[in-house]
Amino acid sequence: MSLHEKKVLKAGSNEMELVDFRIYKKDEGGQIYEGIYGINVAKVREIIKMPKLTKLPDAPEFVEGIFDLRGVVIPVINLARWMHIEQPDNLTEKPKVIITEFNNILIGFTVNEAKRIRRINWKDIEPASFGSTGSSAINSRVTGVTKIENDDVLLILDFEGIVEELGIFQPKLEGTKELQTFSGLALALDDSLTARRIVRGLLEKMGFTVIEATDGEEGLQKLEELAQTYGAGLKDQLKIIVSDVEMPRMDGYHFASRVKQDERFSSIPIVFNSSISDHFASMRAEEVQGEGYLVKFEADKFYQEIARVVAKQAKS
Repeated sequence: MSLHEKKVLKAGSNEMELVDFRIYKKDEGGQIYEGIYGINVAKVREIIKMPKLTKLPDAPEFVEGIFDLRGVVIPVINLARWMHIEQPDNLTEKPKVIITEFNNILIGFTVNEAKRIRRINWKDIEPASFGSTGSSAINSRVTGVTKIENDDVLLILDFEGIVEELGIFQPKLEGTKELQTFSGLALALDDSLTARRIVRGLLEKMGFTVIEATDGEEGLQKLEELAQTYGAGLKDQLKIIVSDVEMPRMDGYHFASRVKQDERFSSIPIVFNSSISDHFASMRAEEVQGEGYLVKFEADKFYQEIARVVAKQAKS
């Protein structure tokens, strides 16, 4: 599957491209269903046939093994096993492997089929909320849902959460150098509760009072509330906005473009904090006038970049 299309999306369009892939599952009655899932194309390096794997001793059952891809050793995770999906026994086609790159790591995930690339507006993606229905293992791995043709539902998986729980990637939050401290407000946007907790902790260590939002729409609402409270003095109170990129309803780039078009907020610096680690992401951040781009999560880099941007803004 060609992934060259992923480079043509305009920053601020509030659209994303994702790879539509399928995982077959069998219910208690033996009926076979096709689970429909998606991952942001910006996180996909390539899609390959199942390579010859080297098994790892004492590895969890969902770790298929490792292989060498052009000099880089890549672990391969069986998504169905990780999500406790019972698969049919009579599958004849070998699975595909989606090679992903995010948080500056490479990892492969096995799927039964990679269908196509879809372009979807973030406003058509709703936060995942299944209540007590369905598999908790699956629900906890879903960040958003959207309807496609024939009223089918596509689930967007939280690959970062999977990798973090596997212990392959752990946020580097310790060992930071002496901090430069600030005062005032900081607005933090992220649809992940875990990510918001980490960002809040980092910003509070720098002296900021943190206001949180779960997506771009809520971020704009928070800005409106702050504008009503502080009026023209808002720019002296709100020192920094830290925003994720991938968020349901309104993504970080579109949020930033809206902020920069509003003269009440345009001077407030925005730093993106995302798991997307390809170089196109930082280019898109510049297109929407973002003042910085960080890949989650390295505390030293986070502190240094936030301090640089806030100090620069204070001098202007």
